[in-house]
Amino acid sequence: MVSTHGRRRAAGALLPLLVVSSAGCEQQAQAEEVVVASASGLSNKDGTGFYDRAFRAFTEQTGIRVRYSEAGSGEIVQQLESRKNAPRTDLVVVLPPFSQHAAEEGLLDVYRPKGAADMDVADRAPDGYWTAIVNTYLCFIHNRDKVKEPPKTWADLLSPKYRGKVQYSTPGVAGDGTAVLIKAIHDFGGEQPALEYLKDLQVNNAGPSGSTGKLADKVDSGEIWIANGDVQMNVSRMAALPNQGIFFLAPNGRTKPTTLAVPYTAGVVKGAPHGMAARRLVDFLLSHDVQQTVSSTSAGLPIRDDVEDTSANSKTLKDLMAGVEVFVPDWSMVDRRFEDNVNAWKAATGIR
Repeated sequence: MVSTHGRRRAAGALLPLLVVSSAGCEQQAQAEEVVVASASGLSNKDGTGFYDRAFRAFTEQTGIRVRYSEAGSGEIVQQLESRKNAPRTDLVVVLPPFSQHAAEEGLLDVYRPKGAADMDVADRAPDGYWTAIVNTYLCFIHNRDKVKEPPKTWADLLSPKYRGKVQYSTPGVAGDGTAVLIKAIHDFGGEQPALEYLKDLQVNNAGPSGSTGKLADKVDSGEIWIANGDVQMNVSRMAALPNQGIFFLAPNGRTKPTTLAVPYTAGVVKGAPHGMAARRLVDFLLSHDVQQTVSSTSAGLPIRDDVEDTSANSKTLKDLMAGVEVFVPDWSMVDRRFEDNVNAWKAATGIR
């Protein structure tokens, strides 16, 4: 039997060990990081973008440092596939159908974040592999000086005056470039007529581009005159790139333009080195306070239904989208046909 005095001594002997252990855990938490790879558009060079502000606030609140890099959605998923057995990334943010493809390939972990109940069911995977964090729409941009009146239909893009002055990001590599292919298939009523058109467009195409974001700089400078983009990214850069104008294309023979939503979707990488930190970051990005800043800091649209945005950017977005018909692709079908469609596009355009 241990005496009371003995128990006190035993507890006293353990106390320094507990203090050291607690301090060690605290130091480990402070040194923790989360590695994020994302499609471009939510971070600004001047540090004022949605990611820039949100990541700083997350680090201040949790002590977890965010290591961030950006690339095309397809490139990000390819990197995940090449490092499937030893991932170096914790959280990926890509555009559809790359989120669906990553889930199908077993690259993502199931996670249903806090705040999911306040989102539309279309903005989260039913099986929990990805969750939208910011919404945006496919658009096109033109240099205001070189192109006073932007094209209204796909047919207008074939004009000889645009020879070598049109560029769109590469389907299968960039999320917005893939959205161009999806819109073409929708507007032309099928894969074959869409591919025939894109083959004809090659006469005016300046060449492939792995990044949609870089095209905005080229349009603003006048190096090219017309490119694809997305509403969030291009509206957020209006002040920095004042020569770019935003427009939408209508199907041939119609006056009403069409577009599709291409939300930024987040997925926790399977086997992520800092999986818990990644989950905490998703929760933070979907929190009400952070979602309230989406339009003002990135010109995107918040995902949460309970967020009412009254910022100047929000009004700009509503005005831009007025009169534009938004169609919703069958993303499961897009994912199933994805590889075949990209290969068919490569064959039609000669781009590899």
